[in-house]
Amino acid sequence: MSQWHKTGCVLCAQNCGLEVRIEDDRMVKVRPDKDNPRSQGYACRKGLNVLYHQYPEGRLTEPLRRVGDRFEPISWERAIDEIGGKMCELADQYGPRCLAYMGGGSQGGHAEVAFALNLLRSMGSQYFYSSAGQEFSGIWWLFGRMLGKQYNVAIPDERAAEMLVGWGWNGMQSHQMAQARKVLKGFSKDPDRLLVVIDPRKSETAAIADIHLPVRPGTDALLIKAMIAVILAEGWENTDYIRQNVEGWDKIRPWFGGFDARAAIAVCQLDYEPVRDICRLMTTRRWCMHPDLGVYMGRHSTLNSYLMNILGAICGIFGVRGGNVIPGMVMPMGFHADERDPGTWRTVTTGLPPVAAGAFPPNAMPEEILSDHPDRLRAVCVSACNPLRAYADTTAYEKAFGKLDLLVVNDIVMSETARLAHYVLPCRSFYESWDATFFPWTYPDVYFQMRRPLVTPPGQCLEASQIFTLLADRLGLIPDIPDELQKAAEGDRLIFGMKLMEWAGTEPKALPAMPFVLAKTLGRVWDSAAKAALWGMIMTAPKSFRKNAARAGFATGPDQGDRVFQALLDNPQGLWVGRADEEGNMSAIRTPSGKIEVYVPEMEALAKALDAVSEAEDLKMPDEFPMILSAGRHMDYNINTMMRNPEWNKGKRACTIAISPADADVLGLTDGQQVRVTTEAGSEVGELEVSDQVRPGTVLIPHGFGLIYDGEIYGINVNRLTKNTHRDPIGTPLHRYVPCRVEAV
Repeated sequence: MSQWHKTGCVLCAQNCGLEVRIEDDRMVKVRPDKDNPRSQGYACRKGLNVLYHQYPEGRLTEPLRRVGDRFEPISWERAIDEIGGKMCELADQYGPRCLAYMGGGSQGGHAEVAFALNLLRSMGSQYFYSSAGQEFSGIWWLFGRMLGKQYNVAIPDERAAEMLVGWGWNGMQSHQMAQARKVLKGFSKDPDRLLVVIDPRKSETAAIADIHLPVRPGTDALLIKAMIAVILAEGWENTDYIRQNVEGWDKIRPWFGGFDARAAIAVCQLDYEPVRDICRLMTTRRWCMHPDLGVYMGRHSTLNSYLMNILGAICGIFGVRGGNVIPGMVMPMGFHADERDPGTWRTVTTGLPPVAAGAFPPNAMPEEILSDHPDRLRAVCVSACNPLRAYADTTAYEKAFGKLDLLVVNDIVMSETARLAHYVLPCRSFYESWDATFFPWTYPDVYFQMRRPLVTPPGQCLEASQIFTLLADRLGLIPDIPDELQKAAEGDRLIFGMKLMEWAGTEPKALPAMPFVLAKTLGRVWDSAAKAALWGMIMTAPKSFRKNAARAGFATGPDQGDRVFQALLDNPQGLWVGRADEEGNMSAIRTPSGKIEVYVPEMEALAKALDAVSEAEDLKMPDEFPMILSAGRHMDYNINTMMRNPEWNKGKRACTIAISPADADVLGLTDGQQVRVTTEAGSEVGELEVSDQVRPGTVLIPHGFGLIYDGEIYGINVNRLTKNTHRDPIGTPLHRYVPCRVEAV
């Protein structure tokens, strides 16, 4: 029997709506879902090829334990007992700082985070590492300082904007907003709107832009400081907005007085007048900015973001329609962690704080393991990610993971990371389990979708949430649950909820272990710890969400959360579950002053010292590495490490080393030949692509390749070319500015 089922894509954070045809308990065909209220029938080729993610070669179906240089099957009971015993042993001997969880950054499901973090904290550790700390540590840390919470991610309100400024962002390939290509083409074709792209190369997005500023690689911070100086010199800043909404402006304004903007713009290899024209547009148009990895992972990473936020503040774009707004959220993505609080940990060797909504930057982990510090990391649980291909410096990670006393990997396949583990635990895929993501990428409406299982999981696979529940049980973290409550879980949800709260009022261990309690009650009935946790999250959602839900038609009351949950069950395509207060967006700011706090003391010296003379000197490339590698090219043919089977790109030129025609001529290289790229970290060999899209002096290599599939390595592992120590002071790796050289093999 064949039937179409509504679901969502799990390959990127837009989670576009999909419909999947099921035949004989197998996914066989995918098409866009026109009923999805957010994507409205929009989907890219990656989502339409999601079957390659669901059905990889070598699917894990039973727990495995390393024995020497091979893996042997082991029962769930024994695996959990041995892992739990080893965790207790290590924590008792070395203290809780030896334990870490790496995960929670999946594009397809976030439910496991509630379970993993609960377990980690119950063991006394704060060491949570996620991919958010890999890419967004600087900007999220700044949102914490400037907007009050690290998860207050100010997204572009592009649908109400007159001008969209994409900075270091190739949205035509990387998407990163709902219906990205449709939106960008709409800007490009609309005579009353402007698409501005600031990017060193003429990317697919720059090619359709009204204005393209081809900024010199590594000079974004210098350009932004120059733009601020131009606006102030011309008297174009939004003084009313600054007076009402900005705190600390008087402290930082002198940083830009007397700054030689013309000289700075020349170092950026741009002409002064086009930059001045954009500054005028920024002070007369309703505009929003969409920065991306080109600035986040570029030279001066956090300083780029800091100056960009100052630019936005003086133009008055934060918290207003058509600008950059704090979106409504079902639940925040993570939590706020301020390193100025003495109770907040830092890493013991590198001294880095949790910067990305409570997560530590992954690039610190190899040093934290390889250190001789008595509190070094000794046990790591990696879940739903593949750091040996996704994070900087594969070589450092291989060495570090080889030193661990305990490495546990939850995954659906034997990934490159899993091959180094002591235990590999088989997970259900995102299409075999209940799950959801909490990405807040729309405004003012709040979208949410609960994905449900489409097919039966193979063998003994469990949800990651169920795995963490088993571990919590083994560690004695879950109180005994009365039979009466177990019985109530089989009936009406609201009655169960009342009995649950009554019992929790008498059992001190209940609330700290609530995700696990829900997993062992509702989750037992539903065969899904994740679904049970999602019900609990919506029932106890923050007051801000409850207000947003009321504006979307879910009347307030004690059963509001359950009604939202039921609506999500009734609408597998997802729905608008809330609507933010468009007139009160500034009230979402949680700084002490209630305003945008533009003075960040830690950034003062860097911002003041930045000038044309010093930058011109610092930008000189060493003779050994005269070119700049941009490690992580966004394309239609890559999607992190989630598509392992190269057949999905059969006939495509998917993974190449791209350089400009001018550089090819100088180096005596031709399109299609094998070349070697060498950096401080190492060397990789691959096929050369000569492309007009590439700026002279730069090299582009996509991410998400170098995967071992069916015994062979497919494509280039670009993270073999990046050093984990080549990073911003906050921890972001500078992937878009890696000195390198290219030569014939």
